[in-house]
Amino acid sequence: MISPRQRCPAARRASLRAHLCFASALMGVLALKTGVASVAHAVPITAQTPVAPVSDTIISPNSKARANPPMSARPVDAEAMGPEPSAIRRPPNTPIPPSGVPELPSSGFATMDFTPLMPSEDKKSPHQIELDALLPSEGPSGLLPPRLDALRDTDLNDPYYVPTAGAGHLLRAIDPMREWLRKRGFTFSFSYKGEAMGLMSGGLEKGMSYVHELTLQAIFDLQKMAGLNGWSVHTLVMERAGKAIQNGRVGEYYVALQEVYSLSGNVAAHLVDFYAEKKMMQNRLDLIFGRMSLTHVFATSPLLCSFMVTCSAPVGLKQNPAMSVYPKATWGGRLRFRPTRDTAVQVGAYSVSALTDNPSGWSWGAENTTGLSLPIEFTWQPFLTRNRLPGHYVIGYAHDTTRYADKISSVYPKKLADRLPGTRSAPADMMWVEADQMMYRLGGRNMMAGGYLMAGYVHTTPHVANISDQAYGGFSMVGMIPGRITDRFGVLYSWYHVSQRRRLSQELAQEAGLPLGSSIHGIQNNSHIIEAYYGIDAFPGILIQPEFQYMIHPGETHRIPNAVMAGLKLIANL
Repeated sequence: MISPRQRCPAARRASLRAHLCFASALMGVLALKTGVASVAHAVPITAQTPVAPVSDTIISPNSKARANPPMSARPVDAEAMGPEPSAIRRPPNTPIPPSGVPELPSSGFATMDFTPLMPSEDKKSPHQIELDALLPSEGPSGLLPPRLDALRDTDLNDPYYVPTAGAGHLLRAIDPMREWLRKRGFTFSFSYKGEAMGLMSGGLEKGMSYVHELTLQAIFDLQKMAGLNGWSVHTLVMERAGKAIQNGRVGEYYVALQEVYSLSGNVAAHLVDFYAEKKMMQNRLDLIFGRMSLTHVFATSPLLCSFMVTCSAPVGLKQNPAMSVYPKATWGGRLRFRPTRDTAVQVGAYSVSALTDNPSGWSWGAENTTGLSLPIEFTWQPFLTRNRLPGHYVIGYAHDTTRYADKISSVYPKKLADRLPGTRSAPADMMWVEADQMMYRLGGRNMMAGGYLMAGYVHTTPHVANISDQAYGGFSMVGMIPGRITDRFGVLYSWYHVSQRRRLSQELAQEAGLPLGSSIHGIQNNSHIIEAYYGIDAFPGILIQPEFQYMIHPGETHRIPNAVMAGLKLIANL
């Protein structure tokens, strides 16, 4: 009997045509063994079988698939068919390229620093955006059943992002100039984001609030400009203005209900990012150093930033000076690498200063450094089923060497607080677990083409934090309305828990007849927020997003039962 490998010797090569030929020969042998002319319950694999378009991914002769068991021991449909044609069909006239990799920079990136942004310094690398793995093997994904695990080396070419602006540009007349500059090493993006929210019931005072930001981003590719292989410089300047709804109308002071207005509000030109990036070791290592926001690098998810409340990281972490929250920037550096094809590790070291220091971003000498923040994060990124459904499972930890005063002294007089046991200053530790998993694919091969489930939990040392715990869960879906494949619908529930030390300080102060503060309406415990949005990709460069928020116990007390808010977000990518 002629074996499948004898029928099709080209099957030893890692090419699409060889896999198809090998699978066809295998089925023929199975049919001969069973004496059946056709296999009734198997899908015939022929040259006409729908597969993922080769042009939609980056393929290199040197790229290797994972070590798979023999074809005879594997399901034919899971191995050879590729994604369903209906799942990878791109919307008509979309400006998003087949691989999902946009021209950079783009305001469509919810988190600009989550993945390397510049092409590899190694032009032979199969991945020009994502890093190559140190080891040509799988990590935890190798334990999955073959029918479930769809990870291949070339699945990693897409950056992890969800667009938070309409794809493309509003001012298309200057596209030729953009392309001319890009070829010479300079790319830029200028965007507007406006958020209007109104308090419909509950809270403190009904009314509308409006905030906005203007953002200018630029990337200088030093390879094209000066021949410095793998080097680039990233900058971001923004202007913010308005008055947020949470303080005066809702009665909330820990959670920013309009993420546009935080820290640097009413600053004409706030410097956020100014850092260098270097890709090295044949695209296996990525280093960034300079001034940057730590929560745009660690403990973040682009899916979170499609929401208004949680962008860009969980609130339970953003309140801590050690996790410099966007647009607060600090000096630091981060090193990122992929041990295996399905894992990633990043470590960093950042200076720590109060979040209110240097509100303009330009007065570097005015910052009072109090310590060092040392974060580390591990990510497992599997690709599941024939439709290559990506997931991101993250666990992280950060230690801040700053000595913080115990929260007992935040309300209680320090002279009295020092007499209490266990109230000495102490460093802070933070941990986070975050996960998201695409449940279905619709509209293309890229990472934003599909619906996700997501959840997370964060914890901070209770002695030094106002909010010690946060948990969240929700979903982010596309294609909820037929024909609107690029629209996105999301719902997120979040629970915030005030630290026991903060609560104890208020109880002691109340017993002593001392005021709790003008912004505290009673002993604080916890609060809940449900947020829903529908993002409409109206036309190139414009995203219109109606918003709804329902908060239980604003201010984390029972004095204010709830608050119901509705509004509109508009993002224009000029």
